[in-house]
Amino acid sequence: MACYIVATVRIHDAERFSAYALAVSGLAESFGAQAILKGVVTEVLEGPGLVGERVVVSRFDTPEQARAYIESSEYRQAQKLREGAADVVMRLINQ
Repeated sequence: MACYIVATVRIHDAERFSAYALAVSGLAESFGAQAILKGVVTEVLEGPGLVGERVVVSRFDTPEQARAYIESSEYRQAQKLREGAADVVMRLINQ
């Protein structure tokens, strides 16, 4: 069953966050992901979102692939690079 990781990102330190972005570049794809959307919120239509917040949506064929990506040693190492640089919320959505 296909699933999606939907991440919302609030960047506080762009320079430090760029090290994380470089470290994860292409990593999700190596676990079978397809990038669906990468963009910046330009307008909040309802709720407590923020203009400027980034949204990333990646499609995986299975929830197991998505979890393997997030639980990988490569991702965990990259995750440390963004500590204090951004607030990130990741959600797994099954289709």
